[in-house]
Amino acid sequence: MSSNDGIQIPSRLPLLLTDEGVLLPGSTMRISVDTPRNMQLVKSRLLKGTSLKSTIIGVIPNTKDPEHDNQELPSLHSIGTAGLAVQVVGSNWPKPHYTLLITGLCRFRVAQMLKERPFVVAEVEQLDKLEQYTEGQELDGELGELAQRFYQDAVQLVGMLDMSVPVVAKLRRLLDSLPRETLPDVLASMIRTSNKEKLQVLDAVDLEERFKRALPLLTRQIEGLKLLQKTRKPRPDDDKRVLVVRKGGVFPGHQFSLDEEGEDEDGDDMAVLDKKVKEAGMPEHALRVCLKELKRLKKMPQSMPEYALTRSYVELMVELPWNKSTTDCLDIRAARVLLDNDHYAMEKLKKRVLEYLAVRQLKSALKGPILCFVGPPGVGKTSVGRSIARTLGREFHRIALGGVCDQSDIRGHRRTYVGSMPGRIINGLKTVGVNNPVFLLDEVDKLGKSLQGDPAAALLEVLDPEQNHSFTDHYLNVSFDLSQVLFIATANTTATIPPALLDRMEVLQVPGYTQEEKVEIAHRHLIPHQLEQHGLTPQQLQIPHHTTLDIITKYTREAGVRSLERKIGAICRAVAVKVAEGHKSPKVEQPSVDESLRESEMAAPPEMPIVIDPMALKDILGPPLFEMEVSERLTLPGVAIGLAWTPLGGEIMFVEASRMEGEGQLTLTGQLGDVMKESAHLAISWLRSNAKKYQLTNLTGGPDPLEGTDIHLHFPAGAVTKDGPSAGVTIVTCLASLFSGRLVRSDVAMTGEITLRGLVLPVGGIKDKVLAAHRAGLRRVILPKRNEKDLEEIPAPVRAELDFVAASSLSDVLNAAFDGGFPITTNPLPHPHVTSKL
Repeated sequence: MSSNDGIQIPSRLPLLLTDEGVLLPGSTMRISVDTPRNMQLVKSRLLKGTSLKSTIIGVIPNTKDPEHDNQELPSLHSIGTAGLAVQVVGSNWPKPHYTLLITGLCRFRVAQMLKERPFVVAEVEQLDKLEQYTEGQELDGELGELAQRFYQDAVQLVGMLDMSVPVVAKLRRLLDSLPRETLPDVLASMIRTSNKEKLQVLDAVDLEERFKRALPLLTRQIEGLKLLQKTRKPRPDDDKRVLVVRKGGVFPGHQFSLDEEGEDEDGDDMAVLDKKVKEAGMPEHALRVCLKELKRLKKMPQSMPEYALTRSYVELMVELPWNKSTTDCLDIRAARVLLDNDHYAMEKLKKRVLEYLAVRQLKSALKGPILCFVGPPGVGKTSVGRSIARTLGREFHRIALGGVCDQSDIRGHRRTYVGSMPGRIINGLKTVGVNNPVFLLDEVDKLGKSLQGDPAAALLEVLDPEQNHSFTDHYLNVSFDLSQVLFIATANTTATIPPALLDRMEVLQVPGYTQEEKVEIAHRHLIPHQLEQHGLTPQQLQIPHHTTLDIITKYTREAGVRSLERKIGAICRAVAVKVAEGHKSPKVEQPSVDESLRESEMAAPPEMPIVIDPMALKDILGPPLFEMEVSERLTLPGVAIGLAWTPLGGEIMFVEASRMEGEGQLTLTGQLGDVMKESAHLAISWLRSNAKKYQLTNLTGGPDPLEGTDIHLHFPAGAVTKDGPSAGVTIVTCLASLFSGRLVRSDVAMTGEITLRGLVLPVGGIKDKVLAAHRAGLRRVILPKRNEKDLEEIPAPVRAELDFVAASSLSDVLNAAFDGGFPITTNPLPHPHVTSKL
């Protein structure tokens, strides 16, 4: 293709029809190819060609709508540009297409059309006789004067730009190195011109004519720039940055593009990004990776799919708070006041936060603790996390983990995947903009597991104080220090949290509220909030304390206060209707006699404030949802009350037993688990072995309770699955009542695990269970002796209203559960472990 005489192009060229612009010799242009003819040309010649000759194609401006490419070929422009395809990039989005980077070589004229399908091929005649322009040869005569004038104008135009920009300085050096005869084509492709004007330069085969056509375009650009500088307000370096300089490509020299936009769109943008990278304060290992990606980005054309991915990565690195942090508020007194104002009770949580602040005063480089608040819904676990952030003066970010089953949500996706993004931890740090926020990992006990990995396992590194100083996100692929982040996890139960994850967290139990605490919370927080939400004032609505207590006991049964807040909201809506009806709209005209009579017959507006009494409460909320049914259900032998723990708090649980003639079979119903079934068999065995001692008989009065008798044990709420060992003492008491024919005391509830020898073993959830018994109006609670230590967590008002019996054996349980002891004695002695009003 190339010889000593100059550049020679093939006599037969495939033609690329384009409507995106005009390619001039010496310039580089990106062309999008998506029509059938052009796509076939790329596939057949450029992708399959093996020689340099196969990459030379003819580029001719297309005067036809490319959407109708399948119709007959129109008459082509007679002159085109032979170009070298230096890059081919394919993509399927939004539709299949190729992007070509083509450098113009020389002009040609179409001599004869050889074929039109599958792509256009023509016989061409080369027009630019480049061999006559040898190095060092000077143009003379009128042509030399035109060339010199054109060169001077080009130097003037470039001199008006900011020479501190590297691409502008390179353009200035390029003007001195290029042969003068190539300047019209190069400058015409750089300055702002229409396609029609570029076609005129392309059609100028004669060099002198080419200078004459390009010179007015260059002069117009200079004059337009001068006028723009006069009309715009002067700013520092404004006269140097009025034109855009975009690097376009290189072959055989360099080619640039100038535009009157006022800024350097690409080069300046990269300079700003480079400045941000250096000012981000990254550690050395992260800065090294970021600079490497930025260097790749500068060399990458914007049309490449990887450009957007790399730029997004660099911008994420810049936006992360590598060294930005907030200063903690270490005033312990102010923190205590703020926590008390935001939340009533929760003394254990407040104490832990104040301890953290105290240690921070003594040691500033303290790693953030990793806390886990465990408790039923509605007790304020999430809101207390927000209050902790406000107390410390830190940013707060909540990450909901309920239902998350992909470990990439935590650690991010690798950048090799389409649609990859960082994990929630890194994304949260980007959102808050500091490296020491308070992160609330909500519902950590509801993490799932799938084929995409185990997110609970991914959290192990995040929540390990010994590892999270170098947490590595898959997308970021560099370590980030999480040691200053205060992580707070919330959960309803620890049963579903993997042991390894639970071991990394400091668990703080958040039990349910007592009735007195709920009343106080309602009047401190819930009622004022609902009044504000419904546009009411305390002068319009008042809810007395005894009404609030009725709502708590008769219309809600929960460990938290969410249902209580909804009931208060229902009262506010009902009162809002009354208040709205009391406001009469102003009337413009005088009412008639009939209207006056009708208004006088209407009810008078309600007196303010509206006080909610028990009658009004029933009218608004309806009949009570929960009545005290304990005494009614204990009217027959064979019924006892147990205490159960659920993720929603403690609950009372009835156990019912009946017997009938049969073959000694035991039937268990109520969705029981294996552990509870085994507890029932243990209870039967222990009672049979001690039947004579406790005077237990069967239906015929025989000494064996199961002889000729079938036993049916039922746990009501049959649709709810139940399991656990703590119902053992309740089952024994229920069956003892059945076999002896005696009633269990109606104010007693119990919990505890049993053994075959009649021992009572400790169980968990004592505080929640005791609060459930207190809510139900019970007065005596039987619990294992080894659980006496857990009574310290019970609020003092609740302990004062309950009698606790600490039982070490089933004999103690039966003596406390029946009036007069078990079996009946003439002078029953008080149980040695009864503690009254603890």
